[in-house]
Amino acid sequence: MNMSQKQDTDTLHPDTLAVRAAVARSQYGENSEALYLTSGYVQPSAEAAARRFNGDEEGFTYGRYGNPTVASFEQRLAAMEGSEAAISTSSGMAAILMMCLALLKSGDHIVCSQSMFGSTIKLIGTDLARFGVESTFVAQTDLAAWKAALRGNTRLLFAETPTNPLTEVCDIAALAEMAHQAGALLAVDNCFATPVLQRPMALGADIVMHSGTKYLDGQGRVMAGALCASRELVNEKFMPVLKTGGMTLAPFNAWVVLKGLETLDIRMRAQAERALGLARWLEAHPDVQRVFYPGLASHPQHQLAMAQQSGIGGAVLSFEVRATSPEQARARAFHVLDAMQMISLSTNLGDTKTLAAHPASTSHGRLTEAQRQSAGIGQGLIRVAVGLEHLDDIQNDLSRGLSSLDTLK
Repeated sequence: MNMSQKQDTDTLHPDTLAVRAAVARSQYGENSEALYLTSGYVQPSAEAAARRFNGDEEGFTYGRYGNPTVASFEQRLAAMEGSEAAISTSSGMAAILMMCLALLKSGDHIVCSQSMFGSTIKLIGTDLARFGVESTFVAQTDLAAWKAALRGNTRLLFAETPTNPLTEVCDIAALAEMAHQAGALLAVDNCFATPVLQRPMALGADIVMHSGTKYLDGQGRVMAGALCASRELVNEKFMPVLKTGGMTLAPFNAWVVLKGLETLDIRMRAQAERALGLARWLEAHPDVQRVFYPGLASHPQHQLAMAQQSGIGGAVLSFEVRATSPEQARARAFHVLDAMQMISLSTNLGDTKTLAAHPASTSHGRLTEAQRQSAGIGQGLIRVAVGLEHLDDIQNDLSRGLSSLDTLK
């Protein structure tokens, strides 16, 4: 860590760690963390090389195993999440795959929220099932359902809070206690809240998953993923899978996300402020059926969200347009999206630019209709990841379509 010789970093606040935590400076004394583009490393001796490859001595050996720039990102994220260690991957989904490959085998069982990201549901419920991993998907907010799903072979509980796209919130502390009593681990996808708003490990979670592609980068530039956990899990479980599986994060991508972490705090707070304003405006709009946003008092888990998320609702919301049938709902949602002139029609999130998407036909399009219904993903649902534009401009752009819905046949 760059400040390790001058100050005990345990005394620093998370927003300071977001700027300062990194590997030691090189002999050149760079103030901005260096980008190391290399696939291999020259070893000081054959004996040192043997020790490093065997894990008996610290030192970089090969690009797939580690890199100083990547290590800086991992150290910074771990410091912000309050975890002992972190390991990065090429994407958020690669991080989930690494976690499952490291912790589960044929015959093991995992319990997940049925409201998770569509690709996560498919990976765990379909792809891993081909290799004998059993899974049960339960209602995100129903603790009794989570408990009822536990089996003797349950090894992992995996929750996403808030969920994508309905922003459902689960009780992390309660799930952690439940998992540990069953001899299982709790993993939490913290992509929406980020460590600025929510630190799951402080509430008992064992693993925190991130898609660095989203808010950690913050400007839609690169893809990245990470797992935060104990040193034991990172070194003994996750690292061996990384070395053989090759889900390695590229140094350039690590450098971009590392620098993105420096502004994460101020971005999240500013974007969440705009999201709350937009949510209140949408909730009062006559052509909006319902708004899903943890910062609203109408949200079913509002109080829990405010307690877990530092009193801030986050920067993502969803809303349903009024309609009398699924067909009409889809047509109306498409009309609102196609009428936008400033907001980007994009399935990504976490950008400084406001993005909007239709989950039922994009991010959750590969799910069956039954899976979408169980997850509450209707045809009239629109997800908005609020950026840093002026709130009036965001509202005006959505008004183009909402105000002209009556023109549709």
